Amino acid sequence: MRLYGVTGWKNAGKTGLMERLVTEITSRGLTVSTVKHAHHTFDVDHPGKDSYRHRHAGASEVILSSRNRVAHMIELRGAGEPTLDDLLARLAPVDLVMVEGYKRDRHPKIEAYRAETGNPLIAHEDPTVRAVASDTPLTLDRPVFDLNDTVAVADFILAEVGLARAAE
Repeated sequence: MRLYGVTGWKNAGKTGLMERLVTEITSRGLTVSTVKHAHHTFDVDHPGKDSYRHRHAGASEVILSSRNRVAHMIELRGAGEPTLDDLLARLAPVDLVMVEGYKRDRHPKIEAYRAETGNPLIAHEDPTVRAVASDTPLTLDRPVFDLNDTVAVADFILAEVGLARAAE
């Protein structure tokens, strides 16, 4: 499975970049799935809904299905957080999996960087960061793209994972 990440500190533009990249890459006829890491408690369900009631009654896993989508929720109930590899093993085959976050994992990544956040570049300390998408010009030992140049970033990622020709 081909895998590429978008990493960066909070408010660096990761989610916006991910959204634009998925739109761009799928518009080229490739299939993409995404995995996003959250550092906080989150819920995709709402109190009072049947699936919420199932989970709160003690179900370990709940699958909610309709003709438009399927949601699979797993309650860890004190078990350890699954690794990125564990999660990837659950995905159906696609051309590319884009990962947001997981900055400590060893897959190749592009760093989203906004100078106004005042955070240091992750790229300086992490060789898995293969390029940086920045809102300000930078001089680095790897490619730097304009944070809003989605086409150039997508071209770079697809070349990195060997899908550039498949998208032509």
